[in-house]
Amino acid sequence: MPTTETQRFHDRVQLQLDGDGVAQLRLSRPDKMNAIDAGMFAGLVAAAEHLAGVRGLRAVVLHGEGRAFCAGLDMASFGRMSEGGVVAEGLTDLLARTHGLANAPQQVAWAWRELAVPVIAAVHGVAFGGGLQIALGADVRYLAADTRMSVMEMQWGLVPDMAGIPLMRELLRADVARELVFSARIVEAEEACRIGLGTRVCADPLAEALAFARGIAGRNPDAVRGAKRLLNQSADGDAASLLMAESVEQAKLIGSANQREAVKAAMEKRAPRFQD
Repeated sequence: MPTTETQRFHDRVQLQLDGDGVAQLRLSRPDKMNAIDAGMFAGLVAAAEHLAGVRGLRAVVLHGEGRAFCAGLDMASFGRMSEGGVVAEGLTDLLARTHGLANAPQQVAWAWRELAVPVIAAVHGVAFGGGLQIALGADVRYLAADTRMSVMEMQWGLVPDMAGIPLMRELLRADVARELVFSARIVEAEEACRIGLGTRVCADPLAEALAFARGIAGRNPDAVRGAKRLLNQSADGDAASLLMAESVEQAKLIGSANQREAVKAAMEKRAPRFQD
């Protein structure tokens, strides 16, 4: 794997992958506060599909360029809606399941839940509407003190439809989710973390997200992926299925090459050398 690999997807998303398997995925439309247009939809889906096939991937850090994480759907798209038009070409049939369980707009957020490795969102400025739902797709959300979040769709006469409902179900108390959806009110960083939209407030969310991702990269990758599978199941599974899933994952890990290496490295007080 090269020391640093950089790619762009639809001129809206930039990916940097380092030699440790840590990817930085940056929403790159800073002049519009990374608002979502057709290119951003396509870029995020394409980047997620690319990452799913990257050998040696260990963790992903998702962040926004410029003043904000993501301001949500762009104003031009709302303008087309007001005139009876579509948001973007290719996004006309919301009932079509084009990406497994999801349609294309949902996949922009749901892809991070489905990705086999942990995803950490470093959020600053605003995460409104679809931008919030993208952040909610991450496993962990580090927020800058200036962050503001909103389930803003009701302001535009809409409902959250980019995987926000299944993602909020896991993170928020039911009445809190309903209050946020019905009111479309803006939540400041401290409250966002208190109610479950954020993980914690950080002085430098990107630096802390990268440090966390690099820590993950030093763990047994088989165990990390197994843990994410288990945690993803925990939102929906009953006790019997989750207990069996724990046993299945652990049985695969015990005595495997990377698990033995984790034990040896810990006992020898050295950095582990894991196999992809």
